[in-house]
Amino acid sequence: MIEFYIPIIGLGVAVFTLIFLVLRTRIHVLLAMLIAAIIAGISGGLTMSNVVEVITKGFGSTLGSIGIVIGLGSMMGRILEVSGATERIAYSLIKWLGKRREEWALAITGYIVSIPIFVNSAFVILYPLVKALAKKGKRNTLTLGVSLAGGLVVTHHIVPPTPGPLGVAGIFGVSIGSMMLAGMILAVPCVIGITLYAKWLETKYPEYQLADIDENSEDLQQVHQRYMEEKSNKLLPSLFLSLQPIVVPIVLILINVINGMLLRSEAFAGKENCFYFQTFNFLGSPIIALAISVLLAIYTLMPKVSKHEVIEHLEAGLKTVGIILLVSGAGGALGAVLNESSTGTILAQYIASLPITPVLIPFIIATLIRIIQGSGTVAMITAASISAPVIKHIPDINMLVAAQAAMIGTLFFSYFNDCFFWVVNRMMGIKDARQQVIVWSIPTTIAWGIGLCGVLLLNLVM
Repeated sequence: MIEFYIPIIGLGVAVFTLIFLVLRTRIHVLLAMLIAAIIAGISGGLTMSNVVEVITKGFGSTLGSIGIVIGLGSMMGRILEVSGATERIAYSLIKWLGKRREEWALAITGYIVSIPIFVNSAFVILYPLVKALAKKGKRNTLTLGVSLAGGLVVTHHIVPPTPGPLGVAGIFGVSIGSMMLAGMILAVPCVIGITLYAKWLETKYPEYQLADIDENSEDLQQVHQRYMEEKSNKLLPSLFLSLQPIVVPIVLILINVINGMLLRSEAFAGKENCFYFQTFNFLGSPIIALAISVLLAIYTLMPKVSKHEVIEHLEAGLKTVGIILLVSGAGGALGAVLNESSTGTILAQYIASLPITPVLIPFIIATLIRIIQGSGTVAMITAASISAPVIKHIPDINMLVAAQAAMIGTLFFSYFNDCFFWVVNRMMGIKDARQQVIVWSIPTTIAWGIGLCGVLLLNLVM
């Protein structure tokens, strides 16, 4: 009986050690995850030499499936960021939706833009629009700012090719195309929920204005001019060219996913070697699709920029993902250790007897880790690492739904230990702690609750 509990106790010690090292020591999360993997492996019955071997194998296999995609996605996002494509998308949506619907335009902009661009960078880039619209349209700054941030944060957390969802996809062994399709669908009601809450903020804080929005504030045209001066007087790209690097890879990947469904049907059985299916199987693989996207971004958004400057921008994009790659690999190593040891099987037998659906296990773990340490990326990768090797032993579990649950759980109550909490509140000039929670922690929790309903519905359907 004691032998049954040792792996479980060991996993508990490993998780506690991981959280303690991240919160209370100067040890980086990468080293903390490796230490946790060693503890979990040895307590789970692996020898010390086997632990090292499994860690290496898990690290390599995880990065092998997502490493190139993360790098390509970051390069593409960087080009969209510096070329002005992001602003063009925002301006166009605002123009189409018209006056008094600016919050929806900003929410949709955030939804689109945060798929390839890091959420912090995207908010900083687009926030001048919030200030300009608040002044010109006499709109509430909180409503516009929270709508933009809500659109950004949801897709950043649950739609590849942002690094966190890619890491979860690799650990759960789910195709990136399926993750992208499911994430984009689940994100819609979450963004709507945040935007409706943002409109309520206009009622709660009707007189709220940023301190720096005065008579000298810039209007939209001045924002345009200042942006173009900063970019050496380069014109903003057209909307078609701005959307192309985002839309093309999504379409290619989704066509490949649909083709996979068709090939599993009786009508198309045995036709996988057909030229059409072979072509889109190649073009729709995430690596090729994103490589095409990067090429489109370089040659259509920055056609007259020098080779040296383009390479600098691409390398700047890669610098931002180095640590995320390593953390994702470490998460894969922890998952591999749990999978190879007896811990995963023992926990699976126990969880299968609980009166809840097992797909909620990664959701619960991700929520708890998010509360404790703040980072959504670390929380979802840790939750995936712990839960994936466990629930894979449970019959009739849809790993796609479980992966979505791990990501949705990280939307819970963004507050003081989350860097984006400070980006949003500080840029909007909010200094009161209670107001900070009302403005940003509550809307992310609304998205978390809506996302949970979406996951349960998806689990019921699939």
